[in-house]
Amino acid sequence: MEVERKQSVILVPCPYQGHLTPMLQLGNILHSQGFSVIVAHTRHNAPNYTNHPQFVFHSMDDGLQRIDMSFPSVETLYSMNENCKVHLRNYLAAMMEEEGNELACIIYDSVMFFVDDVATQLRVPTVVLYTFSAAFLHSIIMILQQPEKYFPFEDSQLMDPLPELHPLRYKDLPFYVVNNKIPEWDLEFHRATCDIGSSVAAIWNTMQDLEDSTLLRLQEHYKMPFFPIGPFHKMGPLDSLSSIFEEDNSCLEWLDKQAPNSVLYVSLGSLAMINDKELIETAWGLANSEQPFLWVIRPGSISGFQYAEALPDGYEEMVGERGRIVKWAPQKQVLAHPAVGGFYTHCGWNSTVESICEQVPMICRPFIADQLVNARYLSQIYKVGFEIEVIERTVIEKTIRKLMLSEEGENVKKRVVDMKQNIVAAMEIDGTSHKNLKDLVDFISALPSRLPPPTPVVVGS
Repeated sequence: MEVERKQSVILVPCPYQGHLTPMLQLGNILHSQGFSVIVAHTRHNAPNYTNHPQFVFHSMDDGLQRIDMSFPSVETLYSMNENCKVHLRNYLAAMMEEEGNELACIIYDSVMFFVDDVATQLRVPTVVLYTFSAAFLHSIIMILQQPEKYFPFEDSQLMDPLPELHPLRYKDLPFYVVNNKIPEWDLEFHRATCDIGSSVAAIWNTMQDLEDSTLLRLQEHYKMPFFPIGPFHKMGPLDSLSSIFEEDNSCLEWLDKQAPNSVLYVSLGSLAMINDKELIETAWGLANSEQPFLWVIRPGSISGFQYAEALPDGYEEMVGERGRIVKWAPQKQVLAHPAVGGFYTHCGWNSTVESICEQVPMICRPFIADQLVNARYLSQIYKVGFEIEVIERTVIEKTIRKLMLSEEGENVKKRVVDMKQNIVAAMEIDGTSHKNLKDLVDFISALPSRLPPPTPVVVGS
């Protein structure tokens, strides 16, 4: 008989869709393994408690009520980290007094770096969750070690390769670049997110077989256990609802009427903003490709417009039943639908993993941070997608046709099928993700309920 585990784990997610979703999925996985799960969350983008009856929730005052949170500025993220400190410390202190040694550890998103300070004071073990690819973190660490090696650069260097960061170019450097330089505050923020403090392990929503060599290099850098147990949305019980936007499920009925592998799904994620020029170029690229498409246009995602009013006059009538435009879609169900044959994506890590898991090849249109790294790996290393370098209607049209209709597109589809099979193998009983999950459960269960106090430093010794 399996021993019932009574330990609690506290999860501290970052309140943006691409971070919140994997943390809640991890909560599902750990709950299915016998842990009690407490989610300490910000008021901004608070999870819907009714969608997660298996969790206990604790709300932290993030002090962000009067701030525009539509896009995560570094200043806002620092404020959130500072404001949540006292609330988490008070909650933990009270919990430890009431429940004794039931708390096994705190698992926190790497962006919520305040957690390790609080946990160190209270001598509670922490585990850091990385919600992005190992390739992204490796590139950040390499650049932070010698930022002057990469910045500033000339416009003429944008397409030049960076051999030590292959397959990246200057254009793909995953920082906030202004006039080909990186501001000091952005460097400092990335240093903070890369500093794991006293954390005792790291959990990854990736697969060992996919990023083995990069994970090994990172593990050598951090010198702590790594647990790549992805894909989260497949490793746990049926994924509960975690979308912060209302999903339009009617698009699934529209997909039911389409031919197998014929539809291009277009979604640029929960944060990306585009201007009206890009919207119009994309619209004509989709229309002129003559392929069926399901297009997510998130309200507020077009600069200066509320929704899709920037589309060309009569556009929806012109494309008719061949195109469907929605405000938000149930993405995992869409990608799993047999009618979907391609994904025009911003290359966020969740979207990337979900697409590969459903063997859907990609058209890559990255915007910021890890998306730039993911897009290059998808197009140059894994070769399961085509990157759009120029946002222009004829380029978009040709790229869609290449993916959906050409022999080159067929080869890309075959490779993504192979990748999917490797992921399926990783999730099976003897697979790497399955073994790593068992090791993670054993590791958390064996953690001391309190870490020893830090050794005092004797000056002059």
